[in-house]
Amino acid sequence: MLHRRQFKPAILCRLRQALVAKDDMSAISQIVEKLKKYPELDYEQDESSISVNPVNGFTVWLTENGNSFTVGFSGWHEEFTELEEALNCFAFGLSDKCRLKVFKRGTSEYKWVVQALHENEWYDDSETGLLFFPFWRKKQVLILQNAVIGN
Repeated sequence: MLHRRQFKPAILCRLRQALVAKDDMSAISQIVEKLKKYPELDYEQDESSISVNPVNGFTVWLTENGNSFTVGFSGWHEEFTELEEALNCFAFGLSDKCRLKVFKRGTSEYKWVVQALHENEWYDDSETGLLFFPFWRKKQVLILQNAVIGN
C-alpha cells in the first residue's frame, strides 16, 4: 500500500475530544463505553479490535497491537503509539469535521483520502492507496461522511 501524509492527522484528530483516555480501561472498552450514547450505531468487537458501521457513511475501526494502535476509516489507516491520539482519531472519523474521499475503479476501491473541515473548507489530510488495481475500469469518486458526533 502507498501512504502519503500531507500534514499530521494526529493534530487534526485532536479536534475531537469526545473520547477521553482512562488509565484502567483498554481502548476498545473506552470506545464501547462512549458508544452507549449512540444506540443507533452498529458495531462489532472482539478482544483486539472494534469497528463502527454508520448507515450511509464509512466504517471506522481500531485495532490494539500490544503497545500500539491502528485506526482506520474504511481502507485508510494510521498507526499510533499514544492511546489518547488513537481514541481522538477514532472519534474524529465519526465527527462532522471528517469525511472520506473514496476512489474506485469498477467495484474495486483503491484510494482513500481523509479530509478535515477547517474554517468551512475541506482540506486533504492524508491518503492511503493500493499499488495494483483495475486501472482500465471506469473511475468513480465517492465522498462519505459519518457526522455522528457534531459540534
